[in-house]
Amino acid sequence: MSDITDLSFSELKKMLQKKSLSSTEITTAFLDRIESLNPELNTFITITRDEAMQSAKNADKAISRGTATAYTGIPIAHKDLFCTDGVLTTCGSKILSNFVAPYDAHVVSRCKAAGLVSLGKLNMDEFAMGSSNENSYFGPVRNPWDKTRVPGGSSGGSAAAVAAKLTPLATATDTGGSIRQPAAFTGTSGLKPTYGRVSRFGMIAYASSLDQGGLIAHTAEDLAHGLGLIAGHDSRDSTSAELPVPDYTEVLSDSLAGKVIGLPKQFFDANLNTAMRNAMDAVLDVLKSLGATTVEISLNHVAEAIPAYYVIAPAEASSNLSRFDGVRFGYRADKPTDVLDLYERSRSEGFGSEVKRRILIGTYALSEGYYDAYYKKAQQIRRLIRDDFNRALASCDLIFGPSTPSTAFGIGEKNSDPVSMYLEDIYTVATNLAGLPGGSFQAPLVNGLPTGYQLTGPAFGESIILNAAYQVQTATDWHRLNPGGL
Repeated sequence: MSDITDLSFSELKKMLQKKSLSSTEITTAFLDRIESLNPELNTFITITRDEAMQSAKNADKAISRGTATAYTGIPIAHKDLFCTDGVLTTCGSKILSNFVAPYDAHVVSRCKAAGLVSLGKLNMDEFAMGSSNENSYFGPVRNPWDKTRVPGGSSGGSAAAVAAKLTPLATATDTGGSIRQPAAFTGTSGLKPTYGRVSRFGMIAYASSLDQGGLIAHTAEDLAHGLGLIAGHDSRDSTSAELPVPDYTEVLSDSLAGKVIGLPKQFFDANLNTAMRNAMDAVLDVLKSLGATTVEISLNHVAEAIPAYYVIAPAEASSNLSRFDGVRFGYRADKPTDVLDLYERSRSEGFGSEVKRRILIGTYALSEGYYDAYYKKAQQIRRLIRDDFNRALASCDLIFGPSTPSTAFGIGEKNSDPVSMYLEDIYTVATNLAGLPGGSFQAPLVNGLPTGYQLTGPAFGESIILNAAYQVQTATDWHRLNPGGL
């Protein structure tokens, strides 16, 4: 039998149901691996060993009594912006480095109700701002495939932890590509659901109209199981969709015959290098062999997605982050002379440089005299982008493209050039602006490093995405490739 940590979420589920393994055995194996590898990879900010072992023992009792759910006893780890009752919740920032959440985020409470065992909280770019996971107050996460490279961001801790087999499933969030880009960089599967499909209650906000909780795992099947657990209406989130949650696993085996895949000409132009193009062509060949056909489509305003996103997201961040003032919770500057000094020093000492940069950009964009020129214009572009996607999806079932323009870049390589860093999201941000579901799944390696292909579907069309990805994974072994040396 494979080592316990080699098993996927779906495989662990079967082993527990057959009682071939206990939750205590599984949890111990993952915690021991975390203890061994985390000092080098820096994927976890907080490891909840004692709580996890107690949860595993409780899970084993429930299984023996016959009161367990289908998922009782399987480990999970949470991105450190999901509030977790009684556990440090830092959002990767100094300003929250001492904040212990007094309640559970909706996603966390759903996972607890399903009987999952939480291993701890995962490292991330500060307040989810970044494309490399180098912006964390707790230091950068290292890519298990090459420890001199980034794992992507902001959910780099989630992606690296799954890739290194420190957890079989990880929660994550995606504001402009923060699930799909790290999934591509680490050879994992990641899904950003439709905006509103997963409640944002208890998820520390970056950009409220763009943030969406999701998952990173080894396979599309794992994601289908996980999404069924965390999706659904929540009255505490006014943007939560009041729609029934389907069984995402039911359609995984459906044939792709007759499915039409749209290929945006803007994603396959001269800017896509030859090696990445060849990797994408290999995936398309598999999709065609499975019965799908392709059609060229156009997303006419996708080139404006990056500038529109980097007006809208910072504008919303400047408002959301105003609550961190050193008064109510979190970091407080020593010996302030007055209230203004308390505010200024708590924020300037507590926030990192990228967060400060985005707050300044957002405040400027919302200021009198510039609101119409920047924020309002960006929202108009957003509507055009959404219309482009909806028009394209009227002629195809899914939109296909690369998840990233390249493989993972080196740690420190882009730190002095924020614009170059922002362009890492060139293929992903438009999906967020349109509010649509998107997933990244394993494609062939390029120069020994993972790549990912992206599938975007219609609103609440997660089942279509997972079906196509599952079929590709059934026909290939790209998702079974592992980083060496671990």
